[in-house]
Amino acid sequence: MITLAVCSAKGGVGKTSVVLGLASAALSRGTSTLVVDLDPQADATSGLDVSAHRDHDLAAVLESPKRRVAEDAVAPSGWVDDHPGLLDVVSGSASSARRDTPDADEEELKALRRALRKLDDHDLAILDTPPSLNGLTRSAWRAADAVLVVSDASRFSVAAVDRTLREVRSLRSAPRVVGIVVNRFTQRSGEQRFRLEELRELFGDLVLDPLPDRVSVPQSQGAGVALHTLKPRTAKALAAQFETLLDRVLTP
Repeated sequence: MITLAVCSAKGGVGKTSVVLGLASAALSRGTSTLVVDLDPQADATSGLDVSAHRDHDLAAVLESPKRRVAEDAVAPSGWVDDHPGLLDVVSGSASSARRDTPDADEEELKALRRALRKLDDHDLAILDTPPSLNGLTRSAWRAADAVLVVSDASRFSVAAVDRTLREVRSLRSAPRVVGIVVNRFTQRSGEQRFRLEELRELFGDLVLDPLPDRVSVPQSQGAGVALHTLKPRTAKALAAQFETLLDRVLTP
């Protein structure tokens, strides 16, 4: 199982939308995927249309990373209908916020990795982290094989990306950095074009092709369906970009 942590030190960049786009791409090609919702707001859980009740959630898994707890926390996404196991979710929980502190100890940071070792029957695990670099994001880095940094094209994005990369690379066993993806990019904005070039000058080939701001993203999320099910040409073009991004994740 390849484990990807999707993270950002800056809020409001559409990080969860990138997670959902990747999950949609994985589902479209039949890649068995587990999404772990580490964000206490649990937007990924909602976006993946999880309705099945489970006695345990992400907070319980982190508290007790035992096999029975971890397995009981896994619920199917509403996207898969009658194909259980193809897209599953460890549901987010507001209770997990108590672990999102800057001073989490090493045992707390290892809990997610221990739990995921017991949930290795998927091809891919996508970890949706909070918009911070505290305990929950750091636990995701320790569990991950790879990291994808999500940004926007704004003045404050450069410092956030730089801080994230420095923190990841300082780890003893640092995960592979897949790249930096600028989300909600508007080509007609001179300011955004300037900031994108600034990121490219600083981080080079790590800066991937930006994901454009498209109405198909909120449409798919509002309907509780995968992006790849939408028919408009712009939706299909964006879906193809997520497939390319998924290829980069799956290719070491």
